[in-house]
Amino acid sequence: MTQSQQIPSPKIGILIVAYNAESTLTDVLNRIPAKLAPDISAVLVCDDASHDRTHEMALDYQKSTSHLPLHIVRHPVNLGYGGNQKAGYVWASELGLDIVVLLHGDGQYAPEILPEMIAPLLNGSADAVFGSRMMQRGAARNGGMPLYKFVGNKILTRWENAMTGTTLSEWHSGYRAYSMLTLQKLALQCNSDGFDFDTQIILQLHASGARIVEIPIPTYYGDEICHVDGLKYGRQVMIETLRYRLHKMGFGSGKYVLQNHAYEIKASGDSSHGILLHQLSKKSNCHVLDIGCSDGSLGERVRALGHVVVGVDVECHALVEDRLDKFIQADLDSGLPKDLPGPFDIVLCADVVEHVRQPDVLLKEIRSVLDVGGSLLVSIPNFGHWYPRLRTLFGFFDYDRRGILDQTHVRFFTRRSFERLARTAGYSVQRVSCTGFPFDILSRGNTKVPKFAIAPFRLLDKFLIKLRPPFFAYQFIYELKP
Repeated sequence: MTQSQQIPSPKIGILIVAYNAESTLTDVLNRIPAKLAPDISAVLVCDDASHDRTHEMALDYQKSTSHLPLHIVRHPVNLGYGGNQKAGYVWASELGLDIVVLLHGDGQYAPEILPEMIAPLLNGSADAVFGSRMMQRGAARNGGMPLYKFVGNKILTRWENAMTGTTLSEWHSGYRAYSMLTLQKLALQCNSDGFDFDTQIILQLHASGARIVEIPIPTYYGDEICHVDGLKYGRQVMIETLRYRLHKMGFGSGKYVLQNHAYEIKASGDSSHGILLHQLSKKSNCHVLDIGCSDGSLGERVRALGHVVVGVDVECHALVEDRLDKFIQADLDSGLPKDLPGPFDIVLCADVVEHVRQPDVLLKEIRSVLDVGGSLLVSIPNFGHWYPRLRTLFGFFDYDRRGILDQTHVRFFTRRSFERLARTAGYSVQRVSCTGFPFDILSRGNTKVPKFAIAPFRLLDKFLIKLRPPFFAYQFIYELKP
C-alpha cells in the first residue's frame, strides 16, 4: 500500500461543556497533554449561557495560544447539561469528527488521561469508553468524593445494572469518549436536556448493542459548585431505567428499544406458538399454509415436524425462503394471493387476525383454500384480559411494543367476539385452548431474573385461568372447521 493509499487517521475532537467555569476552564485547557495536541482536530468549547466570564476566558485563551484548534460558542439561552451535549454532538458531526471526548469545564475530570480514553476507540475494541471512578477500590473517596455521593452512586449503579443486565462499575461519570458513527445511530434529540441525559445515552448504547469499555480514572473534588439536585436526579434515573426495563419486556412505546421488524418467535412451550406446534406435532404429512409467516421462524419449526409449509407475508424477510418450502409475498388486506398451491390440510393464523383490517373477509377466503376435512388454527390476543381492562379503566389506554396492545394491532377481540366472528365466517369451534400471562418477558434483556421467582406467579395464573378464562387468559388458540 502506497502512502497515498493509507487509511487517514481518525479525526479526534474534545467537547468541553462549560457553565460558570471562569475559574477552571483555563486550567482544563492547559492540562490537555501536549503530545496529544497535534492529533486533535477540534476542541469545542460550549458555554451554556454562563453568568460569569467563561466565554471571555475561552476567547482570551484562544488568542494567547495556537497549540489547540479551539472552536468556541456561547449559547444565548441555557440549554441544560443534556441540551449542551446535544448541540455539541451536532457540531462535532458537522465538522466531520470520528471520535469525540466529553470533558467538563469545571476540572472534575482529568484531561491528562485523554490518550487512555480514546485508545479503545482507536484500536477498534469499543464504540464508547467510560471513565470510572469506582473501578479502583477506595479511589473515589480518597479523591474527595463526598460520602453521600459515593453511597448514592453505588446504590443507583446497582439499581441500573439490575434493570438493564449490565455490569458497569459506574453509571454516573461524565468522562466519556464516543465513536461519532455510534452516536449518529442514536435518537439523542429524544433525550432529556437535564443531567439524566447521561443515563439515557447509556440505555440507548446498551439497546443498540454498542461495545462499552470502562477505564479507571482519578477522582477530583474541589471547590466547584455542584448544579445537580441529587434527589431529583436519583428519581429521574431510576424512572428512566425502570422504563427501559418495561420497554424491553414489551410495555410502552419502546423509546430505547430498537424494533425488530420480524415477528418474534415465542419459544415457551405454554405460549401460543408452543401450543400450536404441539397440536401440529399430532398430525402427519400435512400441507400447511402459514398466513402472516414473517421471517419463517415458526414455519421452519412446523416444517421440522414433517409438514410441507407455504408462507404468505407482506414483507420478504431475510432467510424466509430458505426456511419454508415456498414463500409468496402478498398484502393480506388485499386478500389471499390467487396463486396459492392449495388446497391445504391446515391453515395457520398465528397472531395474525388482529393485524388485518377485514378479518371476516380473510376467514371466508381461507375456507376456499382448505381441503375437505381441513382445519384452521388461529391464535388471538384476549382484549378481555385483566391487563388491558385495568389500563382502560384508569385511563391509560395506549399501545405497547408487543403483547395484547401491540402497536401494530388494528383489531381487538374477546373470546365472545372472536367466536361470533368465526361463526359468521362459516366455521365451527372444534377446540379452544388458552395461554397465561407471558412471564418469560420478565427475563427479556436481563437473564439474571431467577426462574424460581416466577414459578409461584405462573401457578397462580394457571389457577385463575381455569377459574375465569375470559378475564385471565392472555391468548386463545382455536381449531376451527368449515
